[in-house]
Amino acid sequence: MIPGIGTAVNVATVLIGSVIGVLLGNRLPVRTRDVVTDSLGLVTLLIAGTSAMAVLDDDLADFVGDSAPMLIVLGSLLIGGIVGSLLGLESRVEAFGGWLQGRLAGGASTAERHRFIEGFVVSSLIFCTGPLTILGSINDGLGNGAEQLFLKAALDGFAAIAFAASFGWGVAASAITIVTVQGSLTLLGLALGDVLPDAHLAAITATGGLLLVGVALRLLRVREIPVADLLPALLVAPLLVALVGAIH
Repeated sequence: MIPGIGTAVNVATVLIGSVIGVLLGNRLPVRTRDVVTDSLGLVTLLIAGTSAMAVLDDDLADFVGDSAPMLIVLGSLLIGGIVGSLLGLESRVEAFGGWLQGRLAGGASTAERHRFIEGFVVSSLIFCTGPLTILGSINDGLGNGAEQLFLKAALDGFAAIAFAASFGWGVAASAITIVTVQGSLTLLGLALGDVLPDAHLAAITATGGLLLVGVALRLLRVREIPVADLLPALLVAPLLVALVGAIH
């Protein structure tokens, strides 16, 4: 199977789902769209909880010790959050979304601009921070097949319908993020081979689960957590696992 085919299918399902969602959204009252967003927030919270449970993974505990996994996730979020905030990742992502919105719909009102940016940011984070993104993309690059990305493509397609009904064309713009993130991970798989042992992957999955909790809280309008600033935590997690594992 051609490397990258999984990402191509994923992008196609998001674009198709976005078109359907926009068409449906124009016919749905605001209250109904809010209910859709709340439903997605609750489902995202469920997925986040399932992913975060990877902190209890046996391979991770055996590699770093029983008491270390929680501290590794905490350290990953703290260090990653500090790095991300110093780099201004959240503001950069929002600025990029605003630039895209300006290029695609320059005459939009302030409310429409905010809606586009929020759709782009939230969709990008949800579509690109889950374990299927990492596992599926790297496995695709390794030549192990794109089945995981095909599954993710189906899930993202349905999610895009619901998100676009609430946020509009900003969801379709997240296809750019999908190409960038998954394409880079696929190339990483091609270049480096199997770079993620089970213990390291478990730490990334658990950390990614907590990032999704932040996304869910944004969708539920509980708190605007700057999740993009926390994204470096996904890189810090395997490094801490390697460090603690070497000491252990």
